[in-house]
Amino acid sequence: MEHTVTQDNAGTHIDWSHDGVTARMIDWFWSNMEKCFLLWHPEEHEPLTWEIAPLHGNLIGAIHLAPQTWSDGTRQNLYIRFEDLADVSEIAKQYLEYEHAIVVAGLGFGPECMVNPQPMGYRVHQWQSTDSGVVGKSHAIGTRKKETKEEGMVWAKHCLGEVGNWGVFLPQLYSLYRVVKNTDHNPYTDLSITGKGVEAQYKYFS
Repeated sequence: MEHTVTQDNAGTHIDWSHDGVTARMIDWFWSNMEKCFLLWHPEEHEPLTWEIAPLHGNLIGAIHLAPQTWSDGTRQNLYIRFEDLADVSEIAKQYLEYEHAIVVAGLGFGPECMVNPQPMGYRVHQWQSTDSGVVGKSHAIGTRKKETKEEGMVWAKHCLGEVGNWGVFLPQLYSLYRVVKNTDHNPYTDLSITGKGVEAQYKYFS
């Protein structure tokens, strides 16, 4: 997987591309993370659970608990929520330029963070189709909890492992689950967006 990492005053940013992975596969991934999480980063992830499961056709508001230990030894046991783009800080939305996107908010490290939650920061992933696969970008944006450049580079190493592994497992897993027609067990949300930057919004739901 080709990639570059950059940093600015807002956070850390990764440009990446994949052959053989489609935009639809990545859309599917976000609603089915419990099937994928160990494969996404086998060295650093533990099993994922949904505190609020995504609905078929609209995953906004879904919250997952994603235990993991990063390369610097920091264990994260973070509650993560899928965000409505209308509610996302402009500092994170400003980077949106591709045709599909997901923005997740880190809420905190215990169940109490789900009561009147205030995001500590955002992870933004965006992607679109190319002739051979997809091109994408991933961003780490600290808001209430600022992140140092050193912390940003630790995240970048972790994220590159995750995004890189899409090319290893996602085409096969997506193909296997196409036989599961019950959307209670195999939900899907089209994460296409219209507009760019702070004007971006989801095309098919809100």
